[in-house]
Amino acid sequence: MAEIRLENVAHSYDGGETFALKETSMVWEDGKAYALLGPSGCGKTTLLNIISGLIIPSHGKIFVDGVDITEKPTEERNIAQVFQFPVLYDTMTVRKNLEFPLKNRKVPAEEIQKKVAEIADMLDLTEMLDKRPGKLRSDLQQIVSLGRGLVRDSVAAILFDEPLTVIDQNSKWTLRSRLKKLHLQTEATIVYVTHDQTEALTFADHVLVMKDGELIQAGTSEELYLSPAHEFVGYFIGSPGMNFIPVSSTGSSITHKGETIGTASSELGAGDYNLGVRPEFVFPSDAGFEMEIMRVENRGVYQLLHMEFDGNPLIAKVGESDVYKSGEIKKFSFNPERSFLFQDKRVVSTFEPKTRVSN
Repeated sequence: MAEIRLENVAHSYDGGETFALKETSMVWEDGKAYALLGPSGCGKTTLLNIISGLIIPSHGKIFVDGVDITEKPTEERNIAQVFQFPVLYDTMTVRKNLEFPLKNRKVPAEEIQKKVAEIADMLDLTEMLDKRPGKLRSDLQQIVSLGRGLVRDSVAAILFDEPLTVIDQNSKWTLRSRLKKLHLQTEATIVYVTHDQTEALTFADHVLVMKDGELIQAGTSEELYLSPAHEFVGYFIGSPGMNFIPVSSTGSSITHKGETIGTASSELGAGDYNLGVRPEFVFPSDAGFEMEIMRVENRGVYQLLHMEFDGNPLIAKVGESDVYKSGEIKKFSFNPERSFLFQDKRVVSTFEPKTRVSN
């Protein structure tokens, strides 16, 4: 268990021409689970490998419990890392795979036996100890790979680099629940890299959203969903993502195609903005704006209404029993507490819709 602190850490693979990881400072608290969420190539794995010691950052420092480990080799960091693909020796049994890291450190045989039994019990691997990994399902192979990292004493942190990539959909739920159980048992600091928002939002205490090598926003699942600070967070998290409508400001008044549609909660400069609102917060209202329903998509427990608002596409999420038809014109409004104005991709204000008079 450990606190991990990064100070102005950045990394370039080409001598400073471009940065795979832009300057980042953060603190990961002892015993909590964190997810690094973002698309491929956004810098997640680079950051993870910097923490584990596989990469020395171009600049900045990494501290574990206040100790500078920036230049320390991987083997001296006592950090377990689990990769996308299980790292196992198929010529060995599961037991031998778990024993291997301890034998390399010349741990006494009696202690090795005790530690392997303890980890096997924790990960439900006891009945598989004498099998070879190649005979196991892919999710169980990944569990064995995890066990190899955990078998060392007092692991400071566990790093997961998209560990469910090779796992089939049905087994993902099982493995994810095991990882969550493991976190509760070990109270280890966990950092989990993924591009899957479901994995991140259901597994982690805190989610760090990354894009183009930059940390965009960090927070709980609820904070990221309800109060996105960046357009990318609104778009990337949620299915479907946030609606965006181009608007303009003349101070506190917000206009769309020349017509005032509401006000900003903060005084804004004149210019162009984006109004962002999630489908869940677009709701039917007699005092709302007229919108044409182009298509109704039935998702079973809810419906998605694909609409046009003055020529701008917009999606609303409504109940499964509500009756709507393509071609209808209905009035909808936006939840003022969950409607945001963005400029240069960053949120600058909330938005209060006004009543729109029908034509």
